[in-house]
This record gives sequence, C-alpha cells and structure tokens, in this order.
Amino acid sequence: MPASETLPLFPLHTVLLPGAGLGLRVFERRYLDLIRECGRSGGGFGVCLILEGEESGRPATPAAYGTEATIEDFATGEDGLLNLRLRGGRRFHVQRTRVRDNGVVMGEVDWCPPEQDDELRPEHSLLATVLEKIFEKAGATPPGMRSSDLDSASWVGWRLAELLPLSDAQRLAVLQEDDPHARLDRLLAMMA
Repeated sequence: MPASETLPLFPLHTVLLPGAGLGLRVFERRYLDLIRECGRSGGGFGVCLILEGEESGRPATPAAYGTEATIEDFATGEDGLLNLRLRGGRRFHVQRTRVRDNGVVMGEVDWCPPEQDDELRPEHSLLATVLEKIFEKAGATPPGMRSSDLDSASWVGWRLAELLPLSDAQRLAVLQEDDPHARLDRLLAMMA
C-alpha cells in the first residue's frame, strides 16, 4: 500500500470527475494562496464535494473521495476575480484532514489505483450509444476524444457521469466506485 500524501483540498458544491472540465472563480485569500502554491510547485489540488458548510467562510467538511484538479487555463475576469479552467485527474480517498492557519483544508490522501482500460461489455453497449447521442445533440465531442474511447468502459462511465443530469450525491457514489463495469451498472440503474 503506497504511503499517504498530503494534498490541499478545495471543497465545492460539485463533484469533479476524472477527465472532466470545471470552471472556477477564486476570490477568497486562502484559495488564492492555494493556487499560488500550486503554481510554484507545479502540483494540483483536490476537489471534494462539500458535505457540510459553504464554499466561502469557515472551512467546509469535504467528502472522503475527491479528484485531483490541474489548472488548464486562467484569466482575470472583468470583475477582477481569478477564473480558472480545471481538468480532473486521479481519484483519491481522504484518510484525515486538518485546517491550516490560513483556512485551507489539507487532506492526507491515498490515491485510488489506476483503472484498467477494459472494453465495454455487451450489457453496457447501450451506454456508448446514449453517450454518442448526447454528443450529437450537443453538436460537439470532448477535446481529444478518439473513436476508440467509446469502447472503453472507464471512459464511457466517466463521460456519462459527467453529462447525465445526476445529483451531486449520485456523482459522488459513481466517483467512489473503483470498478469501471460496476460503475456502468450503477449508471444503468440510475437511468432506469
């Protein structure tokens, strides 16, 4: 079992999934400090769903599972706030948290194992078709998508969980699932 790693956490009222994009406006000093530290170190930070509390003010209680976020782009908006474009990476399980003096929640995390690139099973082929229809209706496909991605159980599961109208609790349940085929079973059940 790999040793735990310390990761700054950014609790939000949303679930960031692996491979998904997320826009974020940053205005609190503690999170500006967190972004500056990540820029200096070249590292990312963790995004976790808020279980209790709010995004601003007192430190919120984060869910035990989250996703590492990397900054793809940033700009200052007309209102002077920092606007970030994030991309979800590795999943992690938070073992313990502590709050630094500046209010940033630090998590002692264990990284979830990398997923196997298994092919879709026949019972999940309908999900790839649903995903294709969603892309057609939107008139766009995700950046960097390859045609072979629609055969990947992991990729199809993450993209469906990102695009379907699920609640945050449902997305968190999907995020916590280690097996891509069980994740697809869960998504099928949610769609039924």
